[in-house]
Amino acid sequence: MAALGWLTPRRRSATARSVLAGEASAEAARKSVPAEEPAFPVLGDDKAAAFFDLDNTVMQGASLFHFGRGLYKRKFFETRDLARFAWQQAYFRLAGSEDPEHMQEARDSALSIVKGHRVAELQSIGEEIYDEYMAERIWPGTRALAQAHLDAGQKVWLVTAAPVEIAQVIARRLGLTGALGTVAESVDGVYTGKLVGEPLHGPAKAEAVRALSAAEGLDLSRCAAYSDSHNDIPMLSLVGHPYAINPDSKLRKHARQLDWRLRDYRTGRKAAKVGIPAAAGVGAVAGGTAAAIALHKRRR
Repeated sequence: MAALGWLTPRRRSATARSVLAGEASAEAARKSVPAEEPAFPVLGDDKAAAFFDLDNTVMQGASLFHFGRGLYKRKFFETRDLARFAWQQAYFRLAGSEDPEHMQEARDSALSIVKGHRVAELQSIGEEIYDEYMAERIWPGTRALAQAHLDAGQKVWLVTAAPVEIAQVIARRLGLTGALGTVAESVDGVYTGKLVGEPLHGPAKAEAVRALSAAEGLDLSRCAAYSDSHNDIPMLSLVGHPYAINPDSKLRKHARQLDWRLRDYRTGRKAAKVGIPAAAGVGAVAGGTAAAIALHKRRR
């Protein structure tokens, strides 16, 4: 048995150096465990709200493209216009970010298509198009984040460069408070083919959030904002709780430099749990995770 002596634990007292080594190792292990995120959203905080970008944050792809598909189905424009929409969508999906030139081209196309149509007509069609093309493209993880804010008693707004009519339909279907979007000019309820001001993009989003927060009596340091695009850094920088969701490379780099929270739902991985009260949204996050997994399996 002497040959097996090396398997028997040796009873030796710890030296000062071994104690020091053990304590140092334990301290290093403690530091390697990420600190638990503070509870957020805060239940009952009526001075806080959440602002969500739409395209590639709440919805996979460009909402304007999906809207264009629905209009094409209803004979609003011809095949060559659909091909242009398809190219813009493909570029958007491959680049993973909003190119201002392509987004402007898409908006110009949409404005020319709806010119002369009644606002009420587009609103009604928008409801149908949501069911046909948009509902299944909502990211379950982001939807769960929005629900967590709602469950905590906070208002939740979409903030997007998409037409406000589309944004309002999506916000209503998701049970959100409302939406800020690009406003197309209309006279006597008929679209003129022009915009009121400029598209709600980049700095304009930040200004819209600032104006809405002032009107609602919100404290921006207690609010949250979510986006996938570096173009929305002005909006994200306004709030005390910025989140990079499915971020493009520039936003990911910026978020890491400033220690912003990151969430990525594009890979099929489990939706990460944000620090929220047990009674205010854990179930929503779990539901969003389950839905994400089911969606991933169905598409395989």
